[in-house]
Amino acid sequence: MPIHKVLTLWNGEQLNEADTRILRTPCMETPALFDAATRKAIRALEEAFLERADAVGLAAPQIGISRRIIAFRRRNFDDKDPIRRKEDYEILVNPRITQLRGEQVLGEEGCLSCPEIRVEISRYPEIKVRALDTEGKKVSKRYLDFAARVVQHEMDHLDGKLIVDYDGDAYIPKKRQDFFEKLFQEK
Repeated sequence: MPIHKVLTLWNGEQLNEADTRILRTPCMETPALFDAATRKAIRALEEAFLERADAVGLAAPQIGISRRIIAFRRRNFDDKDPIRRKEDYEILVNPRITQLRGEQVLGEEGCLSCPEIRVEISRYPEIKVRALDTEGKKVSKRYLDFAARVVQHEMDHLDGKLIVDYDGDAYIPKKRQDFFEKLFQEK
């Protein structure tokens, strides 16, 4: 059972207004010279990410930290082993997309902060990102295909954007149809 709570827009039959406010607020840049609070935020996100076998990515605001930090798998996406190897995931601080390449590809995405639904979203298949690593060193990385999709998804969180904000088809469990129809009509 995960120790860190992931914030969600809804829970059961209710909207989570406090969680929603945090998830919808754009995050602050982290100072380039990491202070104790930044290092603590990085550690908390890494711990929260590593304890979730159901996550391919996690952004700091999803655990209530309003900082521009993301954690994600860069390979072995289908591996459900809760013991993750450092070479399988990355943490980026203040990530910024510097290049988008290729025709956008439609793909189905889920999100821990929008439980039970999946939305079709178009994303670029190749991106280049500049960021800081966990040591505060500048890095420039290129991501392809599924890894590029995951990074774009997690970076959306840093700006308060979620999968429900996209116009793609949404897949909703039949037994929850009434709740979601009511929820999205209020939007």
